[in-house]
Amino acid sequence: MTARVARALMYLSLVAASALVLLPLAAVFLTSLKTSREMADGSGALTLPHDWLNYHNYVTAFRAGKMLRALGNTAFILVFSIAGTVLIGSMAAYAIDRFRFRLRRLVVALFLVGSLVPSVTTQVATFKIVNSFGMFDSRWAPIVLYMGTDIVSIYIFLQFIRGIPVSLDEAARIDGANAFTIYWRIILPLLKPAIATVVIIKGITVYNDFYIPFLYMPSEDLGTISTSLFRFKGPFGAHWEDISAGAILVIVPTLVVFLFLQRFIYNGFTRGAVK
Repeated sequence: MTARVARALMYLSLVAASALVLLPLAAVFLTSLKTSREMADGSGALTLPHDWLNYHNYVTAFRAGKMLRALGNTAFILVFSIAGTVLIGSMAAYAIDRFRFRLRRLVVALFLVGSLVPSVTTQVATFKIVNSFGMFDSRWAPIVLYMGTDIVSIYIFLQFIRGIPVSLDEAARIDGANAFTIYWRIILPLLKPAIATVVIIKGITVYNDFYIPFLYMPSEDLGTISTSLFRFKGPFGAHWEDISAGAILVIVPTLVVFLFLQRFIYNGFTRGAVK
């Protein structure tokens, strides 16, 4: 009897958690299909629209939000920032695990301390540095900031590298390979599961980030998919149907990617935890 009650409570908690996540998404989706007259009548957020084929709001959001240009800027930033994160993170993890040098533990501790410091507290200094390099109001500003590898990426790569036998390095050194050749020809190809995990996690983080693109790319031509919704703050300030349609356009790509690649995320974390 106790086991049944525990199982029932478990499923009840899962249903409640799913409802908390799905209800706001359902409200945004239903609102995006409503007309301005329906919204003016004061219909509830979860009331059904009269016309389920009303795509006018999506057309308005796509054009007014300049979604196509924002998608191009987002893709450009994603490619370079993720590639930089993978290279820097895997190299750092390789050096930490394979090399023995003084202050090695201090370096690892500094990575952890850097991740614990709130980024908002260092934004004034960061902004001055980015501006001094002439990268302000360009797509390279967020790329450089995103390429600063976080401790999570280093941890994921580190757990996988520890599972690669050191004998492979030793055999390669006997054949005359240097440290970089071992990393590029042996270590990096064996890190494909870890790379997939980091790419997905970092990609979703970069895609959803609003603060850095908004601060370092104020020009409208340099808007990203996350800042494109901010263009509705003017004449669309009270048109929640258009704002909701724009939100759906932003949510759908991330949701589709996650649904197709979620097994890589779970497998990457579990495999890295047991190595």
